[in-house]
Amino acid sequence: MSLADVNYLPENPAHDPEIEAINDEAFGPGRFVLGAYRIREGGPHERALSFVAVDDDIVVASVRMTRIAAGAGRALMLGPLAVRPAFKNLGIGRRLVTIALEAAAKAGMPAVMLVGDEPYYGPLGFKRIPRGQISMPRPVDLDRLLSHEIVPGAMARLVGEVCHADQARIAAHVAAMA
Repeated sequence: MSLADVNYLPENPAHDPEIEAINDEAFGPGRFVLGAYRIREGGPHERALSFVAVDDDIVVASVRMTRIAAGAGRALMLGPLAVRPAFKNLGIGRRLVTIALEAAAKAGMPAVMLVGDEPYYGPLGFKRIPRGQISMPRPVDLDRLLSHEIVPGAMARLVGEVCHADQARIAAHVAAMA
């Protein structure tokens, strides 16, 4: 396998079974109890901003983006990012993150956040979110909440508990009806 053989493509529904298998392999069934997964359960991910790496027509890695809200802020949540073991440490995951960030900027999104390791994501432009600024629906290591601002100051608008953007719209609609 050569990195030149790896193609990066927008995700499409035909990729779903392979993406699920990669995520299961990378994170196991315990992933469903994590705060980030709880948020993702609130609505669909943004397929147009999600990508796969393909080698010989086989998905070897993927990254997904999900619209989120917290307070007056709106952003994307990156993840899960998963790479098959045989393809790790080749730069494929970093390339997928870069592609997803470029797509988010092009789509006019103000920021991207994630739950991840700063040594990995820091070189890609992610910084720690100040403790107490946001919370997740389930416990999370606050030192792993990272963000990448596309629009300067956008992260300051994300305050409080993070939810799927669809859930924020539903809550706003219900409040307006009351």
